[in-house]
Amino acid sequence: MLNQSIKDIVVGRILSQVQTPGQYIGGEWNSRPKDHSTVRGKLCLAFPDTYGIGMSNYGLQVLYDAMNSRDDWACERVFTPMEDMERLLREHDAPLYSLETFTPLADFDLLGFTLQYDLCYSNVLTMLDLARIPLDATKRTAEHPLVIGGGPGTANPEPMAKFFDLFVLGDGEEALPQVCEAWLAAKSRGGDSSGDRESMLAEVAARLPFVYVPRFYRPNKDESGRTVGIDPLRDDIPTEIQPAIVADFESTPIPTRPIVPNVECVQDRVAVEIMRGCPGRCRFCQSTTLKRPLRFRKVETIVQAAREAYSATGYNEISLLSLSTSDYPDLEELLTQLQAEFRPKGVSISVPSLRVNEQWRTVADLLNTDRRAGLTLAPEVALDDMRKQIGKRITNDDLYEGCRNAFENGFSRVKLYFMCGLPGEREADLDGIIDMAEHIWRMGRKIRGKPPTVVANVSNFVPKPQTPYQFNAMRRREYFAAARENLYQRKRLRGVQLKCHDIDSSLLEGVICRGDRDVADAIERAWRAGARFDAWSDKLQPELWWQAIEDSGIDVEQLLHTDHPADARLPWDHMQIHQGRRYLQREQERSVEQLGEMEQ
Repeated sequence: MLNQSIKDIVVGRILSQVQTPGQYIGGEWNSRPKDHSTVRGKLCLAFPDTYGIGMSNYGLQVLYDAMNSRDDWACERVFTPMEDMERLLREHDAPLYSLETFTPLADFDLLGFTLQYDLCYSNVLTMLDLARIPLDATKRTAEHPLVIGGGPGTANPEPMAKFFDLFVLGDGEEALPQVCEAWLAAKSRGGDSSGDRESMLAEVAARLPFVYVPRFYRPNKDESGRTVGIDPLRDDIPTEIQPAIVADFESTPIPTRPIVPNVECVQDRVAVEIMRGCPGRCRFCQSTTLKRPLRFRKVETIVQAAREAYSATGYNEISLLSLSTSDYPDLEELLTQLQAEFRPKGVSISVPSLRVNEQWRTVADLLNTDRRAGLTLAPEVALDDMRKQIGKRITNDDLYEGCRNAFENGFSRVKLYFMCGLPGEREADLDGIIDMAEHIWRMGRKIRGKPPTVVANVSNFVPKPQTPYQFNAMRRREYFAAARENLYQRKRLRGVQLKCHDIDSSLLEGVICRGDRDVADAIERAWRAGARFDAWSDKLQPELWWQAIEDSGIDVEQLLHTDHPADARLPWDHMQIHQGRRYLQREQERSVEQLGEMEQ
């Protein structure tokens, strides 16, 4: 079952020379290695970041469980090796391998990447190269694995189109097994040449409406060189890609035997997804549009899943996942039952995604736990009229009342997330960030009798594809730099911590996520120049990226800093959302109207 030769190289020659060797050895509790001779198909799930981050990704656990629940499929995992491991694999001429059986990635039938964040894209190239799979999808033969991309990055797959055979749009639990079966069926009728591979891809593309095969589509460009739409090159494939949607969310299995990592990860806890989608209509939020429609699980389903997962792992924390947990309609009943079940066992309940609403006002009471370290909230902006314009239906009164309640219930830390650079942003909006954070700090000191910890995190707004703000330009570097300086100058209380996101990483994120197929050249150039783990602030080398972008001839001004009319065709319009393109256009037009009213 194990590829012993690769394991001998890794264990005998490499692991003693790398940091955190436990992330490369597999064998975790609840992992599910299978004998490849007993299965029909082999899939490896690839997460383009470190083990510690990838193993904290709930979607990975969901897909792993969904595929391994099939007796005739083996599903394994691989993560991006750190620089020391990458170097040693190359020195020992060893391919990148799966954790379960040390199988080279090139030996799998399918290789599925989670495209979670734009600045992780260089890691995809590292993994393909270490796997000895051609970076250019058109250079692969039928003998190579089918390279799939899924996740938020499919909102605009064009910057990575060169490197992927196909993308899956939407929910993956039901879509991924269908792709796997369709590929095996096509493969059984194919040969071993690149032409055979193309016919196999065409068969899958024609069969599944949520599959996008870039090679079968041609970008159209206007006289300025801007991509203004994607057209199919074949009559048997769809003009627009429709998202896969899990309609019966309640009946969809929950991973109740999640893999317990070998090493410390970002999230070491049981996670249960209680709701998919968000009732809010925030105009800046990509997840709101990509995760529609809104679906819930029953309280008893959630409690039973938490009970089973706790028994299978021994974690002392259970996290309730959704885009906005405080909008779950039966939250009070759910928390009451979970507390009755788990408080006697010393297990805490966390709700990491809270939207400030009426239910939020009492959530601190419901989270009656001995570990009240803190709460994380995302007001996004500090003034009510601006928050209404961005589509977030909360008020400062709700926020302050909720924080008061939290402090009275023993919470000592509040983390706030804001954005800088939103359309129509005023100086008062930026000043309000500091005013709000300091007001909450004073409230906490008064209630608790000692200073709390209040952290204001300020990110730079990136107008993402598939949001109503996709038509808006991103602010320039100078704007963010000036805003950052003003925020630090305005902060008066030492007890309030201010953290501002790196400007280069935000601008690069904007170039990548809003780009077309021309951006693939810049991604590859940056990777070949040494770009690795660009999502990490201590790893990012922005000069490599800006040089690669310049050498690729990309017009950053046009791509990133130019507004588009609401009826403009954009490079990602062929990737549909549940509400449809017209919804985005309508919300953008309303935003413009509201901004005009604010200026009067």
